Amino acid sequence: MSQWWSYRPSDFLLFSERTWHRLFELYNAEIWPAHFFALALGLALVLVALRGSAGPAARACCAMLAACWLWVAWAFHLERYAAINWAASWFAAAFAIEGLLLLAAAGTRLELRDRRGGREALGLGLLLFAIFVQPWLGLALLGRPWREAGLFGLAPDPTAVGTLGLLLLLRPLPSARLARVLAMLLWPVPLLWCLIAALTQWTLHASRG
Repeated sequence: MSQWWSYRPSDFLLFSERTWHRLFELYNAEIWPAHFFALALGLALVLVALRGSAGPAARACCAMLAACWLWVAWAFHLERYAAINWAASWFAAAFAIEGLLLLAAAGTRLELRDRRGGREALGLGLLLFAIFVQPWLGLALLGRPWREAGLFGLAPDPTAVGTLGLLLLLRPLPSARLARVLAMLLWPVPLLWCLIAALTQWTLHASRG
């Protein structure tokens, strides 16, 4: 029996890199033309975050993000990713929980930060990156076709990154205890998913060797 330290990351991989990219290609083909709606939603999210009034804008942003997380939970994780990864059912549950938390946050006293300091600049930068850059960056670096792109609101990785950006822009009102609790609970799932996504990509890359 081989020693545990002799295993490579690829030995624990449940699917090949080709299968992973094919998953996105088929997913995009099946949900077309939902991409136009996703792009419009992302643009609306940016505009509301930039120009909306503090309280209503925060609630609208949370509601829009909730729709994204619930869609990815069902359409991507449960309906498609689960076919190649048994853990996708758990991912779907986590994304659904995040979506419900965002819906709950949309009904609380959250507001967008007025001051444009370093935190706000980072948050807005992450949001813009997730919507307009991240879906195409990997394709450009790897030379893969646009049909395999994972768009914000439709794919888990940019949705999680964009959510982290928005969370940096949100703050609860001082007297809103429920909003403070929800604001803290919104962080773990997108952070954990970013870690899972990074490990997945690292393992896929390592499997080439």
